[in-house]
Amino acid sequence: MLVHEGESRTSKIDLLLATALAFVAGGVNSAGYLAFGYFSANMTGNVSMISDHLSIRELNAAIAFATIVVMFILGAFCASLFIEIGRQRRLSNIYALTLLAESALLMGVGVYTASSAFGGITIAGLLAFTMGIQNAASTRISGSRVRTTHVSGIATDIGVGLALLIGNSTASDRAQTVRRLSLHGTTILSFLLGGVAGVLGYKLAGGMVFCVFAIILLALCAGYLRSRTAAALPGTKT
Repeated sequence: MLVHEGESRTSKIDLLLATALAFVAGGVNSAGYLAFGYFSANMTGNVSMISDHLSIRELNAAIAFATIVVMFILGAFCASLFIEIGRQRRLSNIYALTLLAESALLMGVGVYTASSAFGGITIAGLLAFTMGIQNAASTRISGSRVRTTHVSGIATDIGVGLALLIGNSTASDRAQTVRRLSLHGTTILSFLLGGVAGVLGYKLAGGMVFCVFAIILLALCAGYLRSRTAAALPGTKT
């Protein structure tokens, strides 16, 4: 799941990856909003809020939302740079290491927020940073097929796919479209369920809910951390 890239991946592998990561993204996004008042994965909404606050001259609020966006971009940048360095060093487990870094950050946020009342834009920015890491990693490894925090684009792809099914497409094209629709639909459903779990978890356990999502990521990448070969061999994990 965290070794093969691009066209060498199967639909099943992408589906499993999208299910796990979208669940985490939905949970972090909703729990973060409940805790700190900012969405850490919804960059479309955050950019809209920047324009709204700028239009009424609320500069401090606009800067806060801009910080969230910048941190998301920075997370994606750092993850992509880390992945490039790993690829140059022929580390086949570089994607697992990337998600491990995200897991460590989420664990730190969870432990800190569970023991401190301080939060706000600082912690929300860190959560956005982790979401940038995750989205960059899933996008890179899947050849842009799996985007676990980008619900607007996924919803667009579902609409396009449904239109293609109605059109005059070949049987093979229709089969490919159905697989993509299954992936996109599962991603949105997992994001939704993760959001519900995030809200309920935060109400029950407070900031420790972020530790739960960190553990999910750790479980996802743990089996790949010992792999260091340049390319996946037949019979190895995918």
